[in-house]
Amino acid sequence: MNKVKPTLVTLGAVAVIGWVGYKFFDAYQAPAMHIQGQIESQQYSISSKVPGRIDDVLVRKGDNVTEGQLIFTIHSPEIEAKLEQAVAGEKAAGALAKEAEIGARQQQIKAAEDQWRKAKAAASLMEKTYLRVNNLYKDGVVAEQKRDEALTQWQAAKYTESAAFQMFQMTKEGARDETKLAAAEKARMAAGAVAEVEAYAADTQIHSWFDGEVSQVLLHSGELAPQGFPVVTIIDTKDTWAVLNVREDALSQFEKGSEFDAYVPALDDTITFIVTHVAVMGDFATWRSTDATQGFDLRTFEVEARPVDEAPLRMGMSLVVEL
Repeated sequence: MNKVKPTLVTLGAVAVIGWVGYKFFDAYQAPAMHIQGQIESQQYSISSKVPGRIDDVLVRKGDNVTEGQLIFTIHSPEIEAKLEQAVAGEKAAGALAKEAEIGARQQQIKAAEDQWRKAKAAASLMEKTYLRVNNLYKDGVVAEQKRDEALTQWQAAKYTESAAFQMFQMTKEGARDETKLAAAEKARMAAGAVAEVEAYAADTQIHSWFDGEVSQVLLHSGELAPQGFPVVTIIDTKDTWAVLNVREDALSQFEKGSEFDAYVPALDDTITFIVTHVAVMGDFATWRSTDATQGFDLRTFEVEARPVDEAPLRMGMSLVVEL
């Protein structure tokens, strides 16, 4: 019995000394570093390049939408009026181009020919008249003045005939190649104007370009939508990633392509992420002292990581990484 008591005392003393030593050892160990981040998701704003009054919004918050689904419509009487004007201008330009390509009507050609023949007949008459007057002048019957008047009238009649003939030829040939080209290009320009207005008109029916979930509806039926104003916001819940602000002394554990585990409280689960992006420049500095008399600044770098396996992550969820 006397031997047992000293042994127990010795063991108790050793245990107390060991516990105290462990506490001292643990107290001088660096505490585990916890980094908190959050989940981000790809967000899209659905808007129109056409200003107007919202006609109807076909989705609500929380609705799942698919690519190509109609989201909202805009009522714009101004675009409808401009489209009518553009279509009318296109028809007019097309008619002018067709007219230039076909040339003058048969009636116009016949009328020009008749004018030429009329001028030709008048010139022939004036030639005969001049010859008669000239013979009379030679015989001394009429004065030189009368002969000169007859000559002038004959020359004028010839010029009139020549002009009428040129008009007849021009009417037969139709428009010049340059005129035809100009008319055709004007028709193309008018068609382009119609296509432009039609594109604006098509943008009054706004469809989703993405799959996702509606997070916000900012405008409703009857409200005016400025050009480019986001009417509906959609979040792609399948395109999510984690964002962490990592101090530079821990950055070596987040190299691009490396994996780490993070606890997500909202899911009460640990998820594995892979680093996809590390900021090339630090965002801000936090002061950390190294001893009682010295200190230095440590930069913080933004790190992005995506889940290795598909997980029901939602934008704004927190996550904690222990280093």
